[in-house]
Amino acid sequence: MSDPAITSLADLNRFRSAPQLSSHERKDLKNELIAEMRHFAWFTVGVMAPSSTDAMTCLRDLELAMGWPPMKCEEGTRIESGVFLKANQSTGCIRIRAEAGLGEGFLISGHQAESQQLGPQSGPTWGPLPLDFFHD
Repeated sequence: MSDPAITSLADLNRFRSAPQLSSHERKDLKNELIAEMRHFAWFTVGVMAPSSTDAMTCLRDLELAMGWPPMKCEEGTRIESGVFLKANQSTGCIRIRAEAGLGEGFLISGHQAESQQLGPQSGPTWGPLPLDFFHD
């Protein structure tokens, strides 16, 4: 039995790993995510991936799609097992650590809402989205 259709970013909250998305779901979610991101000044990104190379590829695809300058990774060795990457656009810093048992996908959170009417300075966390979501 397949998962029910995913019609909004909120539908992703029930997943531990990013679900398989149809091209229609990808298009709609991408449009929704970009519209939501416009309300925030900067972002944090968490990537759960099978290796540090996969995690960095996901982050670089996101940076390219959003027109962000590349963030810098702390020096370290390649990790060929499960990893968690944390990127902070405000500081420009990327940290990667070995982490077994996580799902797979990426999460993104907005910070410093442009208007106090939107609520707190930190926005919701969107995802998990597929690692190749912005790989066009």
